[in-house]
Amino acid sequence: MASSLAPLQRIPPSALAILAIFSVQFGNALVGSLFDAVGPFGAAACRLCFAAAILALVVRPRMRGWSRRTWLGVVLLGIGLGGMNLFIYLAIQQIPIGIAVTIELMGPLAVAAIGIRRVVDAVWVVLAVAGVALLGLRGGPSFEAVGVLFALVAAAFWALYILCSAMLGPRVRGVDGLAAASVVAALVIAPFGVGEAIAAMAVDPSLILAFLGLALLTSAVPYTLEFVSLKRMSSRVFGVLSSLGPAVAALAGFVVLHQRLEPLQLLAMLLVIAASAGVVAGSRAR
Repeated sequence: MASSLAPLQRIPPSALAILAIFSVQFGNALVGSLFDAVGPFGAAACRLCFAAAILALVVRPRMRGWSRRTWLGVVLLGIGLGGMNLFIYLAIQQIPIGIAVTIELMGPLAVAAIGIRRVVDAVWVVLAVAGVALLGLRGGPSFEAVGVLFALVAAAFWALYILCSAMLGPRVRGVDGLAAASVVAALVIAPFGVGEAIAAMAVDPSLILAFLGLALLTSAVPYTLEFVSLKRMSSRVFGVLSSLGPAVAALAGFVVLHQRLEPLQLLAMLLVIAASAGVVAGSRAR
């Protein structure tokens, strides 16, 4: 696998991280465009099942000798991965993808802010909360509140995913833990949407190729890009770059889903992005 990734070593790691963000967010927007055919549950099931199959075949995780604690971490990581994928799709069905990803960013921001000791860190957290509160000031139909709730649940699952990834990091080889967790995520989410997905694919077999491509775009490609970039850049810089996710998601929503955001919503997104970057940039010692 290392030799096949050699060409990527010539690309600056920051460029690889940004490419990963574009791959995930545009992939998610494309998934959102297929909700009419398979629904968010079917979309999550398809995406996770195809992604698990691809990662299992490519990575071929070595699981022999894993302890019970390691397996517990893998299962929790899989639950976090499956939960954040399902609930962000449920959120995208209700609210613009840029807003959904902005709220979801509260998950990693909360993890980065754990144990804050400086006033400036607390200020960043308050700024992020203010940004999310601004999103709520827009008002609108009650279904938008449901979308915000789904995005907050996705944020909680993202936080679980980050914590479990950190726990598994020193215990497993490379991305073996992630590959195994992807299988767990597929097994957890598939029962909720696989029936809907199979029915849709029976009517339109082209959906199989579509979701196979989307699994590559939202999982295999970004995971590979992140894996290579993190070997040549600090996790702090990577975290700051990851804060660009909501902005890229808003762009993807505009290009793919034709979603327009109001000035107040854009201001709220900028506040959360700035807060996330600030917390991560200031957490070098923690």
